[in-house]
Amino acid sequence: MASSVFLLDLKGKPLIARDYRGDIPLTAIERFMPLLQEREDEEGTGLPVLTENGVTYLHLREKDVYLVALTRKNANAMTLLQFLHQLCKVFTEYFNALEEESIRDNFVIIYELLDEMMDYGIPQITEPKILQEYITQESHILEIMPRPPLAVTNAVSWRSEGITYRKNEVFLDVVESINMLVNPTGNVLSSDIRGAIKMKVYLTGMPELRLGLNDKVMFESTGRTAKGKAVEMEDIRFHQCVRLSKFETDRTISFIPPDGEFELMTYRLNSQLKPLIFCECVVETHRGRIEFMVKAKAQFKHRSTASNVEIVVPVPGDADSPKFKSTVGSVKYVPEQSTFVWKMKQFQGGKEALLRAHFGLPSIRDEDPERRPPIGVKFEIPYFTTSGIQVRYLKIVEKSGYQALPWVRYITKNGDYQLRMPDPLTSGESRLPPI
Repeated sequence: MASSVFLLDLKGKPLIARDYRGDIPLTAIERFMPLLQEREDEEGTGLPVLTENGVTYLHLREKDVYLVALTRKNANAMTLLQFLHQLCKVFTEYFNALEEESIRDNFVIIYELLDEMMDYGIPQITEPKILQEYITQESHILEIMPRPPLAVTNAVSWRSEGITYRKNEVFLDVVESINMLVNPTGNVLSSDIRGAIKMKVYLTGMPELRLGLNDKVMFESTGRTAKGKAVEMEDIRFHQCVRLSKFETDRTISFIPPDGEFELMTYRLNSQLKPLIFCECVVETHRGRIEFMVKAKAQFKHRSTASNVEIVVPVPGDADSPKFKSTVGSVKYVPEQSTFVWKMKQFQGGKEALLRAHFGLPSIRDEDPERRPPIGVKFEIPYFTTSGIQVRYLKIVEKSGYQALPWVRYITKNGDYQLRMPDPLTSGESRLPPI
């Protein structure tokens, strides 16, 4: 339960303030920036929750704007932080970008949104599509004020009634991002999978959908055995449309979906993985030059192909005169970021690719290995999941009994995917042939 919500600029000056309960003076926000700076000096990073003199400050930053909620109650911090995230999402839907200039240009509509999204400090309607039905940016020219949609007073506040489509379809994407840190010899230091199930729903009426996954907990609780691999998901977070009581009893994901595009759920799998794309790198430093040899290996099944692969290799900040030679793809030097980027449109599983790079090096210095940035890898592998998660069924039930087409797609891509650089070899240990 929030007492008030503020939008601040980077200096901590209030742009907009909305007081919901009147139990905290508005001047309390003046302590936010000094408190945040003190914590950053002590902790080295800003904490999302700060407390002083019985007042709790919950905040997040979006570009050049701070969104801050204040409370004196023993409030659910995650609920208020989630509300602030949803506030960002709504403002972005309305103004395309949440920044100081867009806030100054839209004071009136922002106050309208704050009044509708929270009442007496309790979050209310937070779905952008429902809000856009009766709070419009052109509302001042309407002769007749529109009636609030039924979804506002309905139990299903995220979907309006009366939606119709000529062709009823559901598109479901299982998107998994791989976070990984690998040392120069190929040993994985840390890894996990962050997954999201994203949907695009174009269905008539008020349909109910039931989604079944190869969930290990579900198979264990029902005493059934999985035909294939079962996965154990952690840190599951659902969209508000999912019936949590149904999921807790029989692990069935049952919901009436919002119209259009939304994120149904996210999950995490903390499992030991091998690198899908590994780069073996050799670096040689000589008087006046530095050379790289990078061998990229696609360590996934032959029938899968990675697309839009980018391998970002750091170089010294004063490197110049780049020369490149690669067996596949293209290479570009990015001096403003002190990197070169190796791009491959397609990289088939089980294949290898080789790159040689040569740079002039005007200065000679001892590089601190602790400050040597890692190699970054970007990729996307369609029709492939590392975790083995599978959609067992997607049932669509609507009282009119129409037939709908469900489409399911799997995608694996990089998250925070980093490969540490090896120690450079000296000129006396040279083993790279010239380009």
